[in-house]
Amino acid sequence: MTTTITVEGMTCGHCEQSVEEALEEVSGVTDVTVDRESEQASVDGEANVTALVEAVEDAGYTAYA
Repeated sequence: MTTTITVEGMTCGHCEQSVEEALEEVSGVTDVTVDRESEQASVDGEANVTALVEAVEDAGYTAYA
């Protein structure tokens, strides 16, 4: 299953990498694609949406599903 969340506040490639790494740590995630220009993160796997949003927010960005 693919889940797409909106991530605000990414301004550079390092931001994308930080969000990607945070999402990869969530249980059930199998793959992550982050695009700062569209402010989107696509997450494959069976992860809980709330856990995904919290992981991004813990990394310092605003996120919502």
